[in-house]
Amino acid sequence: MIIIFVEQVSERLIYSLEFIFKERDIIYEITNDASLFEKSSFYKLNYSNLNFENVIQIRPSSLLWDEDIKLYEVTLAKFKNEPCLAFDGCLDPLSSIFYVLARVEEYLSQYEDIHGRFLAKYSIQYKFQLIDRVVCDRWAMKIIESICEFYKVNIKIEKPQTIIVPTFDIDNTFAYQWKKGVRKWLSVIRDYIKRDRFRIQQRKNVLAGNEKDPYDTFDQILSISNRFKVYVFWLIGDYARYDKNISYLDTRHRKLINNICKKIKLGLHPSYKSNSFYNSIKTEKSRLEEIIDDDIVYSRQHFLRLKISSTYTSLIKAGFRHDFSMGFSDHVGFRCGTARPHFWFDLKKNRISNLMVHPFAYMDGTLNEYMGLSIDDSKKQIFELYKEVENFGGEFLFIWHNETIGNYGKWNGWNGVLKYTLSLGNNE
Repeated sequence: MIIIFVEQVSERLIYSLEFIFKERDIIYEITNDASLFEKSSFYKLNYSNLNFENVIQIRPSSLLWDEDIKLYEVTLAKFKNEPCLAFDGCLDPLSSIFYVLARVEEYLSQYEDIHGRFLAKYSIQYKFQLIDRVVCDRWAMKIIESICEFYKVNIKIEKPQTIIVPTFDIDNTFAYQWKKGVRKWLSVIRDYIKRDRFRIQQRKNVLAGNEKDPYDTFDQILSISNRFKVYVFWLIGDYARYDKNISYLDTRHRKLINNICKKIKLGLHPSYKSNSFYNSIKTEKSRLEEIIDDDIVYSRQHFLRLKISSTYTSLIKAGFRHDFSMGFSDHVGFRCGTARPHFWFDLKKNRISNLMVHPFAYMDGTLNEYMGLSIDDSKKQIFELYKEVENFGGEFLFIWHNETIGNYGKWNGWNGVLKYTLSLGNNE
């Protein structure tokens, strides 16, 4: 049992303490009663600017008690030899956990790419070369270790569990099959204009039934689901520049979705435009629920268009309970400093929400398209990310697409990267 003295209790403080202690099954108690604190026989942590004799102390910054969203001067310092954040000159590991876990910097950032995304290169972790570390878990463990060292005790913590979680986005169910009308003929004309003989012939073979559609990798996904808990996120938004899947009204498409969801957890891949229009999210969610005749509570944003406050507020309003968009498109690593699922903290309301956030460590396109890594270098990068999660616990969650695991085009050979990732947990 650990008793923690604070001068004031806040939702932000509780959020950090829950991550540090409850997440690791350590019982703790908060008090602002100095007399009770001094008399307690429990292990003590003084998280205040008051002084107590023979008690470990961490002096707090103002972050966990501020009620608005403020801009801080964030610098790098060290806490117990671990790189940690200081706010306006105050080194504070508890505030560091909250700052990264709740994504405070993203509420204040004016930087975004052409798709309205907050990129890794804008983040404080990237600036301080901490992006490939689960820094929140590291800081939590350093706080616990410092208490153990001070009192010369060993607080028992169970070996952290690591779960491999494969997830797949279905942006384009097929490359050629089931395409109709103007869409079909525009694709054909484009191939002829480009004189792309390979695609012209391949389309003919697929439509004649002589060759499998290159995006038809659903048998592989189903096979993986026999060994792992798999999530699939399906795009069924209206046709647009960045939303080009087969119509959700196509009976064959609906049947395929139904067959997949019998074995796999199914979620919505909200369309590109839905990030700006709440009604689109509601409409698309209703469509998918009507197709499978069940509630849809999982989501991941198309193009990873995640604007923390507005996106998560809309998802909660629409009835989602889990989101899998927490990660960067341009760089692998840990956007929120952990691989552990956790509830989103609504910074504008200063309270913990009921939306569970599932962070991902890498996406296929990040390795191949954004970072330009080779297959071998991608495997090395994935191994390092996995070892980080293995050391501190959580879900080793990653994103692939049905169109990228079939060794097709620029993805030739990349199926081996997926297989390598799945082998890391020794489940094969």
